[in-house]
Amino acid sequence: MVMAKLTREQKAYKEWADSRKPRPSLGRNIAVAFVVGGLICALGQGVLNYFISIGMSAKEAGGPTSAVMILLGALLTGLGIYDRIGKFAGAGSIVPITGFANSIVAPALEYKREGYVMGVGARMFQIAGPVLVYGMSTAWLVGLIHWLIHK
Repeated sequence: MVMAKLTREQKAYKEWADSRKPRPSLGRNIAVAFVVGGLICALGQGVLNYFISIGMSAKEAGGPTSAVMILLGALLTGLGIYDRIGKFAGAGSIVPITGFANSIVAPALEYKREGYVMGVGARMFQIAGPVLVYGMSTAWLVGLIHWLIHK
């Protein structure tokens, strides 16, 4: 997209606005993201350890652990808590499994007024859709390469 030339007044305003834009504290943001992301992962490890302690193997416990973490992410999103965690933690809140649940539930809640088909169904994967498409495409390509190499 070609941008139109800015007038002198527009340039002056842009410079003025940029000079007053709050600058995020990079060190604080990194530390908070690290701690919150680590806490989410520690919670996941705790859930995994629980399933192992009741007699499942580590491999068997992976599925139920993923389900519990997805449920927690979706539930916290529905209650509005995950949004507050995301606002505070930034990138630390997008730990893959809970962040993925949030990226599906948040648009579904936002567009539920438009109905279950055109609102929830059509918009649910608005954010997560590209992740799914590229993730599955990459998995398919890697699987094909693995199959060709080990054929």
